[in-house]
Amino acid sequence: MDTLTSMKVFRQIVDSGSFVAAAEHLNLSTANVSKHIMTLEKRLGVRLLNRSSRALSLTEPGRVYFERSKTIVDKLVPMEAGGEFRKLAQRR
Repeated sequence: MDTLTSMKVFRQIVDSGSFVAAAEHLNLSTANVSKHIMTLEKRLGVRLLNRSSRALSLTEPGRVYFERSKTIVDKLVPMEAGGEFRKLAQRR
């Protein structure tokens, strides 16, 4: 799983407040959303979310990661969607 996609999934979970809502918004299965978070937590070596059947909250490392990844995603997603690099290549 690529890191940027996992960042987007993590951000959507936090914004939506649940794995199910994030999965619906991203058109992914809940299991796939969960796998992204487990992979991300394993890669980082920290727990990002406190989760139970009724509540979801950020851990302190999760809060820091959310703020930092939010900046990255906010910059990269519009760049990818706008085809910025394709436009530059066409000018040559």
